[in-house]
Amino acid sequence: MTGWRFLLSARWAGYLALVVAFAIACSLLGTWQLARRAEAHAAIVKIDENYDSSPAPLATLLPALDSFEDSQEWTQVELRGEYLADDQLLVRTRPLGGNPGFEVLVPLRLEDGSVFVVDRGWVAVGSTQDAPDVVPAAPAGPVTVVARLKPGEPELAGRTAPDGQIATIQLDDIATRLGLPTYTGAYGLMVSESPAPPERPVALPKPPRDEGPHLSYAFQWYVFALLGFIGFGWAIRQEYRLVNADDPEERDRAAERERRRAQRTPTDADVEDAILDRVES
Repeated sequence: MTGWRFLLSARWAGYLALVVAFAIACSLLGTWQLARRAEAHAAIVKIDENYDSSPAPLATLLPALDSFEDSQEWTQVELRGEYLADDQLLVRTRPLGGNPGFEVLVPLRLEDGSVFVVDRGWVAVGSTQDAPDVVPAAPAGPVTVVARLKPGEPELAGRTAPDGQIATIQLDDIATRLGLPTYTGAYGLMVSESPAPPERPVALPKPPRDEGPHLSYAFQWYVFALLGFIGFGWAIRQEYRLVNADDPEERDRAAERERRRAQRTPTDADVEDAILDRVES
Protein backbone atom coordinates (compact mmCIF):
# COMPACT_ATOMS: atom_id res chain seq x y z
CA MET A 1 0.00 0.00 0.00
CA THR A 2 1.75 3.13 -1.26
CA GLY A 3 0.93 6.83 -1.25
CA TRP A 4 -1.45 7.97 1.49
CA ARG A 5 -3.84 5.04 1.27
CA PHE A 6 -2.45 3.57 4.49
CA LEU A 7 -4.42 6.26 6.34
CA LEU A 8 -7.64 4.45 5.37
CA SER A 9 -6.68 1.38 7.37
CA ALA A 10 -8.40 0.38 10.60
CA ARG A 11 -5.11 0.81 12.45
CA TRP A 12 -4.82 4.48 11.59
CA ALA A 13 -8.51 5.06 12.25
CA GLY A 14 -7.86 3.70 15.75
CA TYR A 15 -4.86 6.00 16.16
CA LEU A 16 -6.99 8.98 15.14
CA ALA A 17 -9.76 8.02 17.58
CA LEU A 18 -7.18 7.74 20.36
CA VAL A 19 -5.76 11.19 19.56
CA VAL A 20 -9.23 12.74 19.44
CA ALA A 21 -10.16 11.15 22.78
CA PHE A 22 -6.89 12.44 24.29
CA ALA A 23 -7.57 15.95 22.96
CA ILE A 24 -11.12 15.93 24.32
CA ALA A 25 -9.89 14.83 27.75
CA CYS A 26 -7.22 17.55 27.77
CA SER A 27 -9.75 20.17 26.67
CA LEU A 28 -12.16 19.15 29.41
CA LEU A 29 -9.37 19.39 31.98
CA GLY A 30 -8.41 22.82 30.64
CA THR A 31 -12.03 23.98 30.86
CA TRP A 32 -12.21 22.65 34.43
CA GLN A 33 -9.13 24.68 35.33
CA LEU A 34 -10.72 27.80 33.85
CA ALA A 35 -13.82 27.16 35.95
CA ARG A 36 -11.62 26.83 39.03
CA ARG A 37 -9.97 30.14 38.15
CA ALA A 38 -13.41 31.77 37.80
CA GLU A 39 -14.33 30.53 41.28
CA ALA A 40 -11.07 31.87 42.72
CA HIS A 41 -11.63 35.21 41.00
CA ALA A 42 -15.16 35.41 42.40
CA ALA A 43 -13.76 34.77 45.90
CA ILE A 44 -11.27 37.62 45.42
CA VAL A 45 -14.07 39.95 44.33
CA LYS A 46 -16.00 39.15 47.53
CA ILE A 47 -12.93 39.91 49.63
CA ASP A 48 -12.38 43.24 47.85
CA GLU A 49 -16.02 44.29 48.12
CA ASN A 50 -16.94 43.02 51.59
CA TYR A 51 -13.92 42.60 53.83
CA ASP A 52 -13.61 46.26 54.85
CA SER A 53 -17.29 47.14 54.54
CA SER A 54 -19.02 49.21 57.21
CA PRO A 55 -20.70 46.99 59.84
CA ALA A 56 -24.45 46.58 59.27
CA PRO A 57 -27.11 45.31 61.69
CA LEU A 58 -27.41 41.52 61.56
CA ALA A 59 -31.17 41.58 61.01
CA THR A 60 -30.68 43.75 57.92
CA LEU A 61 -28.39 41.22 56.23
CA LEU A 62 -29.90 38.01 57.61
CA PRO A 63 -33.65 38.53 58.09
CA ALA A 64 -34.22 34.84 58.94
CA LEU A 65 -32.18 32.33 60.94
CA ASP A 66 -31.31 30.36 57.81
CA SER A 67 -30.69 33.38 55.59
CA PHE A 68 -27.38 33.77 53.80
CA GLU A 69 -26.31 34.59 50.25
CA ASP A 70 -22.93 33.55 48.94
CA SER A 71 -22.27 37.15 47.91
CA GLN A 72 -22.47 38.18 51.61
CA GLU A 73 -19.33 36.30 52.65
CA TRP A 74 -16.88 38.55 54.58
CA THR A 75 -19.52 41.28 55.02
CA GLN A 76 -19.19 42.93 58.45
CA VAL A 77 -22.13 42.85 60.87
CA GLU A 78 -22.65 44.41 64.28
CA LEU A 79 -24.11 42.29 67.07
CA ARG A 80 -25.27 43.11 70.59
CA GLY A 81 -25.91 40.52 73.26
CA GLU A 82 -24.25 38.29 75.85
CA TYR A 83 -21.90 35.39 75.30
CA LEU A 84 -23.04 31.93 76.39
CA ALA A 85 -19.58 31.07 77.71
CA ASP A 86 -20.67 27.70 79.11
CA ASP A 87 -21.55 26.56 75.58
CA GLN A 88 -18.14 27.38 74.11
CA LEU A 89 -16.88 24.89 71.50
CA LEU A 90 -13.41 24.24 70.09
CA VAL A 91 -13.09 23.36 66.40
CA ARG A 92 -10.38 20.74 65.96
CA THR A 93 -7.58 20.56 63.38
CA ARG A 94 -7.27 24.24 62.54
CA PRO A 95 -3.62 25.02 61.71
CA LEU A 96 -2.36 28.59 61.62
CA GLY A 97 1.07 29.52 60.35
CA GLY A 98 1.99 25.84 60.25
CA ASN A 99 1.08 25.30 63.92
CA PRO A 100 -1.75 22.97 65.00
CA GLY A 101 -4.58 24.45 66.98
CA PHE A 102 -8.28 25.15 67.43
CA GLU A 103 -10.80 27.85 66.59
CA VAL A 104 -12.89 29.09 69.49
CA LEU A 105 -16.66 29.28 68.93
CA VAL A 106 -18.82 31.05 71.47
CA PRO A 107 -22.59 31.47 70.96
CA LEU A 108 -23.80 35.04 71.38
CA ARG A 109 -27.38 35.41 72.61
CA LEU A 110 -28.72 38.53 70.95
CA GLU A 111 -31.13 41.05 72.44
CA ASP A 112 -34.09 39.39 70.67
CA GLY A 113 -33.27 35.99 72.20
CA SER A 114 -31.81 34.42 69.06
CA VAL A 115 -28.26 33.06 69.01
CA PHE A 116 -25.44 33.84 66.60
CA VAL A 117 -22.25 31.77 66.61
CA VAL A 118 -19.08 33.86 66.89
CA ASP A 119 -15.65 32.52 66.01
CA ARG A 120 -13.45 34.50 68.41
CA GLY A 121 -10.17 33.32 66.87
CA TRP A 122 -7.43 30.71 67.13
CA VAL A 123 -5.57 29.06 70.01
CA ALA A 124 -2.63 26.68 69.86
CA VAL A 125 -2.79 23.03 70.81
CA GLY A 126 -1.61 22.31 74.33
CA SER A 127 1.95 21.43 75.20
CA THR A 128 1.03 18.10 76.80
CA GLN A 129 -2.52 17.28 75.61
CA ASP A 130 -4.86 17.49 72.63
CA ALA A 131 -6.49 20.66 73.91
CA PRO A 132 -5.37 24.26 74.44
CA ASP A 133 -3.44 25.05 77.60
CA VAL A 134 -5.42 28.29 77.94
CA VAL A 135 -8.45 29.71 76.12
CA PRO A 136 -8.90 33.47 76.66
CA ALA A 137 -12.32 33.98 78.20
CA ALA A 138 -15.09 35.86 76.44
CA PRO A 139 -16.22 39.04 78.22
CA ALA A 140 -19.16 38.64 80.59
CA GLY A 141 -22.28 40.78 80.42
CA PRO A 142 -23.55 42.88 77.51
CA VAL A 143 -21.11 43.10 74.62
CA THR A 144 -21.01 44.62 71.16
CA VAL A 145 -19.33 42.43 68.56
CA VAL A 146 -18.28 43.20 65.02
CA ALA A 147 -17.84 40.06 62.90
CA ARG A 148 -17.48 39.00 59.28
CA LEU A 149 -20.05 36.59 57.87
CA LYS A 150 -18.96 33.09 56.85
CA PRO A 151 -21.11 30.20 55.61
CA GLY A 152 -21.37 27.09 57.74
CA GLU A 153 -19.34 24.02 56.90
CA PRO A 154 -20.55 20.57 55.82
CA GLU A 155 -20.55 17.64 58.19
CA LEU A 156 -17.55 15.34 57.87
CA ALA A 157 -18.67 11.73 57.98
CA GLY A 158 -16.79 9.57 60.45
CA ARG A 159 -15.17 12.48 62.28
CA THR A 160 -15.57 12.46 66.05
CA ALA A 161 -14.44 14.85 68.75
CA PRO A 162 -14.19 14.88 72.57
CA ASP A 163 -16.69 16.76 74.71
CA GLY A 164 -16.47 20.48 74.13
CA GLN A 165 -14.91 20.02 70.70
CA ILE A 166 -16.29 19.63 67.18
CA ALA A 167 -14.73 18.50 63.90
CA THR A 168 -16.38 21.09 61.67
CA ILE A 169 -18.50 24.22 61.97
CA GLN A 170 -21.77 22.52 61.13
CA LEU A 171 -24.30 25.13 62.26
CA ASP A 172 -27.36 22.85 62.30
CA ASP A 173 -25.51 20.53 64.69
CA ILE A 174 -24.53 23.45 66.91
CA ALA A 175 -28.14 24.67 66.96
CA THR A 176 -29.26 21.19 68.06
CA ARG A 177 -26.67 21.18 70.83
CA LEU A 178 -27.84 24.57 72.10
CA GLY A 179 -31.56 23.90 71.85
CA LEU A 180 -32.08 27.61 71.14
CA PRO A 181 -33.17 29.58 68.04
CA THR A 182 -29.78 29.80 66.32
CA TYR A 183 -28.65 31.30 63.04
CA THR A 184 -27.78 28.39 60.76
CA GLY A 185 -27.13 30.21 57.49
CA ALA A 186 -23.88 31.80 58.62
CA TYR A 187 -21.57 32.41 61.56
CA GLY A 188 -19.15 35.28 62.19
CA LEU A 189 -15.38 35.67 62.38
CA MET A 190 -14.84 38.17 65.16
CA VAL A 191 -13.25 41.49 64.25
CA SER A 192 -13.66 43.24 67.59
CA GLU A 193 -15.68 43.13 70.81
CA SER A 194 -16.51 45.89 73.25
CA PRO A 195 -15.78 45.96 76.09
CA ALA A 196 -12.52 44.34 75.03
CA PRO A 197 -11.11 41.67 77.38
CA PRO A 198 -7.45 41.75 78.49
CA GLU A 199 -6.67 38.92 76.08
CA ARG A 200 -8.40 37.32 73.11
CA PRO A 201 -7.67 34.36 70.83
CA VAL A 202 -5.41 35.07 67.86
CA ALA A 203 -7.33 36.88 65.13
CA LEU A 204 -7.65 34.85 61.94
CA PRO A 205 -5.73 36.42 59.03
CA LYS A 206 -7.24 38.01 55.95
CA PRO A 207 -7.60 35.42 53.20
CA PRO A 208 -5.05 35.75 50.40
CA ARG A 209 -6.03 37.42 47.12
CA ASP A 210 -4.61 34.63 45.00
CA GLU A 211 -6.37 33.00 42.09
CA GLY A 212 -3.75 30.25 41.93
CA PRO A 213 -2.07 28.68 38.89
CA HIS A 214 -5.33 27.64 37.21
CA LEU A 215 -4.82 29.79 34.11
CA SER A 216 -1.36 28.37 33.41
CA TYR A 217 -2.63 24.83 34.05
CA ALA A 218 -5.49 25.40 31.60
CA PHE A 219 -3.03 26.63 28.96
CA GLN A 220 -0.88 23.55 29.51
CA TRP A 221 -3.83 21.19 29.00
CA TYR A 222 -4.80 22.92 25.75
CA VAL A 223 -1.18 22.71 24.58
CA PHE A 224 -1.18 18.98 25.39
CA ALA A 225 -4.29 18.58 23.22
CA LEU A 226 -2.53 20.36 20.35
CA LEU A 227 0.63 18.30 20.83
CA GLY A 228 -1.43 15.13 20.43
CA PHE A 229 -2.33 16.16 16.87
CA ILE A 230 1.22 17.32 16.16
CA GLY A 231 2.49 13.91 17.25
CA PHE A 232 -0.15 12.26 15.11
CA GLY A 233 1.05 14.26 12.10
CA TRP A 234 4.66 13.31 12.78
CA ALA A 235 3.68 9.63 12.95
CA ILE A 236 1.86 9.95 9.61
CA ARG A 237 4.95 11.48 8.04
CA GLN A 238 7.16 8.67 9.32
CA GLU A 239 4.71 6.02 8.07
CA TYR A 240 4.54 7.70 4.67
CA ARG A 241 8.30 7.61 4.33
CA LEU A 242 8.36 3.96 5.33
CA VAL A 243 5.67 2.70 2.93
CA ASN A 244 6.98 4.85 0.06
CA ALA A 245 10.67 4.13 0.57
CA ASP A 246 10.95 2.67 -2.99
CA ASP A 247 9.31 5.65 -4.67
CA PRO A 248 11.89 7.64 -6.71
CA GLU A 249 10.55 11.01 -5.57
CA GLU A 250 10.67 9.94 -1.93
CA ARG A 251 14.22 8.65 -2.45
CA ASP A 252 15.18 12.08 -3.82
CA ARG A 253 13.60 13.82 -0.83
CA ALA A 254 15.42 11.47 1.54
CA ALA A 255 18.72 12.22 -0.19
CA GLU A 256 18.04 15.96 0.10
CA ARG A 257 17.36 15.59 3.82
CA GLU A 258 20.62 13.72 4.22
CA ARG A 259 22.48 16.47 2.35
CA ARG A 260 21.03 19.21 4.58
CA ARG A 261 21.84 17.27 7.70
CA ALA A 262 25.42 16.79 6.59
CA GLN A 263 25.82 20.56 6.27
CA ARG A 264 25.12 21.22 9.94
CA THR A 265 26.24 19.80 13.24
CA PRO A 266 23.98 16.85 13.95
CA THR A 267 21.68 17.06 16.95
CA ASP A 268 20.29 14.18 18.95
CA ALA A 269 17.11 14.42 16.87
CA ASP A 270 19.15 14.19 13.65
CA VAL A 271 20.88 11.07 14.90
CA GLU A 272 17.55 9.48 15.75
CA ASP A 273 16.06 10.41 12.35
CA ALA A 274 19.10 9.01 10.57
CA ILE A 275 18.71 5.71 12.38
CA LEU A 276 15.00 5.62 11.46
CA ASP A 277 15.77 6.39 7.82
CA ARG A 278 18.33 3.59 7.66
CA VAL A 279 15.79 1.17 9.12
CA GLU A 280 13.17 2.30 6.59
CA SER A 281 15.65 1.80 3.74
